[in-house]
Amino acid sequence: MAPLLIGFFIGNDLIGNHESDINCKIPHFFYRGEAALSNEILIAPCHFGMEAVLKREITDLGYEIDEVDNGKVTFIGDENAIARANINLRTTERILWRIGRFHAETFEELFQAVKAIAWDFYIPFDGRFWVAKANSVNSKLFSPRDIQRIVKKAIVEELKEHYPGIEIFPETGADYPIRISILKNEVTICLDTTGESLHKRGYRKFTAPAPLTETLAAAILLLSPWKADRVLVDPFCGSGTIPIEAALIARRMAPGLHRSFLSEAWADPREDSESKAIQNGLSMLLSHCMATRRSFAQAREDAEQAVIREPMELSIAGYDIDDEVLRMARENARLAGVDGDIHFQRRDIADFSSPKKYGFVITNPPYGERLNSDEEKKVRSLYRTIGEKISADDTWSWFVLSGYEETENAIRKKATKNRKIYNGMLKTYLYQYMGVKPPKRPKQA
Repeated sequence: MAPLLIGFFIGNDLIGNHESDINCKIPHFFYRGEAALSNEILIAPCHFGMEAVLKREITDLGYEIDEVDNGKVTFIGDENAIARANINLRTTERILWRIGRFHAETFEELFQAVKAIAWDFYIPFDGRFWVAKANSVNSKLFSPRDIQRIVKKAIVEELKEHYPGIEIFPETGADYPIRISILKNEVTICLDTTGESLHKRGYRKFTAPAPLTETLAAAILLLSPWKADRVLVDPFCGSGTIPIEAALIARRMAPGLHRSFLSEAWADPREDSESKAIQNGLSMLLSHCMATRRSFAQAREDAEQAVIREPMELSIAGYDIDDEVLRMARENARLAGVDGDIHFQRRDIADFSSPKKYGFVITNPPYGERLNSDEEKKVRSLYRTIGEKISADDTWSWFVLSGYEETENAIRKKATKNRKIYNGMLKTYLYQYMGVKPPKRPKQA
């Protein structure tokens, strides 16, 4: 098959008129693969079972969904999408920029397909690049180490053709980690634009045992009907992740507002003079047009303006029986800037009660993967207490995330709905016990 030429669009304009134009106009022959793209494709991985929540987040940002698959959502992004997605999305682990997709059943096919990508449009001469992760499912190529080695070699060989006479690249510049996924012999190759996982918001300096990730906590909150004007309690709050994420959502504080991202270090050719950018090969870099310091700065400014800073009457509480864990939760809330919005208190689940109606309990109670008979009795007793509290007030809704297989039996109540969610490699279920709906508020004249 003859090589196909790829077009790249920003807005309504095709990029590809002049090699030397610093204004992000580069030749549109940057990929010599098997498929043509009209826009840049970004992939947002998420917890299995939370794809619909992430899809809604991306749509709310104004981007078109390309595909929803197990554990990921693929969407079409413009020149600001990498910055906006990294800063604003609460339920994804990272933002991957899809560089190529092709079929490969042998290492030779893998090598040639990777080498066909014009890597000089993505990685500058001094860029530090490596295959950070490779995974393979139901494919003939299955060794992650060999896949990583072949892909790195193919990229080096392609760059050597672009920079004749160079045998060893300095790799002293910005980082360009590459991720490879092979499913049923279909290879997807991406650049990681995020770096450290997006669940690391920057506020959780202290963690309790078996902490819930921020991305999963946010996903459960967004999946529920809870809104900022309703009561929210986590009776097993640990280091405070669920209450803190709820307060961030209520105040419209973007999760990535106070952290950095790997692609921010990618140089922008527009920051140099035209002659210097051309000399350094920067004017050709598509990666530096898609992720620039300017786009991150603008996305941060927009996110800052969206924050609700005036006093709010929030009713968010976190309970635990461990004073040290509660100290961690309070400090984490302070670092997140929402300590004034959350009430933390030492309280046992057996003492849980509230005079308020139509509230929400969203929680991740303790459970064990392998329990001996004594531990099983303690966990069953704990869940029985949870069941008693659920039945005590039918106006409250409970969302219980647990890997305990006997959850419904121990609670002695069938969930309104349950959803299978993979917390890492651990299979859990989100048991939803919906309370009665509050009466509709009278319409104001």
